Amino acid sequence: MVIDIKDTVHAVEAAAVTGLLPARPRLLALGEPTHGEDALLDLRNGLFRQLVEQEGYRTIAIESDCLAGLVVDDYVTSGTGTLDEVMEQGFSHGWGAFAANRELVAWMRAHNDGRPASEQLRFAGFDGPLEITGAASPRQALTALHGYLSARVDPDLLPCTAETLDRLLGTDDRWTDPAAMHDPDRSVGRSAEARELRLLADDLVTLLDAQAPHLRAATSRDDWDRACLYGRTATGLLRYHSRMADASPARMTRLCALRDVMMAHNLLAVAARGPALVHAHNSHLQRRKNTMRMWQGPVEWWSAGALVSARLGEEYAFVATALGTVRHQGVHAPPPDTLEGLLYALPEDRCLVDAPRLATVLGDARPAPRVSPWFGYAPLDPAHVADSDGIVFVRDVPQVRPS
Repeated sequence: MVIDIKDTVHAVEAAAVTGLLPARPRLLALGEPTHGEDALLDLRNGLFRQLVEQEGYRTIAIESDCLAGLVVDDYVTSGTGTLDEVMEQGFSHGWGAFAANRELVAWMRAHNDGRPASEQLRFAGFDGPLEITGAASPRQALTALHGYLSARVDPDLLPCTAETLDRLLGTDDRWTDPAAMHDPDRSVGRSAEARELRLLADDLVTLLDAQAPHLRAATSRDDWDRACLYGRTATGLLRYHSRMADASPARMTRLCALRDVMMAHNLLAVAARGPALVHAHNSHLQRRKNTMRMWQGPVEWWSAGALVSARLGEEYAFVATALGTVRHQGVHAPPPDTLEGLLYALPEDRCLVDAPRLATVLGDARPAPRVSPWFGYAPLDPAHVADSDGIVFVRDVPQVRPS
């Protein structure tokens, strides 16, 4: 396939990314096709720094536990805790072990030091407290929401006491049993206690909404936003646990969909604070459905990016990332007739591609789909090039970070 795509290529810089967009988005989503590569995290860090310094961005949101992320945000804004503690406690999915994430947090803290709150950078995790092996207990979110309300509203308006919540929650290991992911009968999600907790969580969130004028006047924006986060997370976790107890054929589809719904709600809350860079797997940020084969068979659900894009329109932008090689994982040079093969033929080590323009240049000459020999890398689908606003292409991902 001989197609000249050089005119679609730009440097990977903040100005070039924003130049592809009709207006500055509230959420600029940068996807990655695999997890765990510091080279991709380094690229994200550099782009975020440029967006902060040149475009006025103030927030980064990553695919990590939204409640744990509060620990990181407290550190970068006020210096609470130590960097070692924050990296251990403030990330899920093993993200705290990556050098590039540590460098990001340290840079944000140094940037914020001595600056007024209005100019400080903020950090957010936007995933639920979930892993593919299970989900957290709703205790932290439920008790934090109850504590916020009990300190600020008439006690007679509360649907229950803290002691009632504690009794219904029981021990946390009831909720976190990893066997429940494969065996619905092991899940506590449809027990009598869990059903009552879902009703109480709904009542607490309704009370939060009903008292919003008073609460927003009486507390800081951060305290209010955190209370809303606790409410979203509590109700989301209780829904998720309920579906873990579901033995129907649609069980995994519903669980995957619920996770992305939680992500989308958290991203919309981030967007309400101002322009943010979002970083996660391409599959969570794309504007179309996800498909995956799991132990129950194929599943399909709308991604968080699709859900957010439906709400924000042009205020949501998505830039996918594609790779040439990840040789230490067995991913070698792509076939020349694939999309990645076309990009691999370019001289640049990394570049930004105008995706809609590339789709126009390709026309009916659609590249062949690339097949990755490693499950951990998801190639781009050439049929959906125009669904993204841009493509960042990294020619070769080293096993070790360049010195």
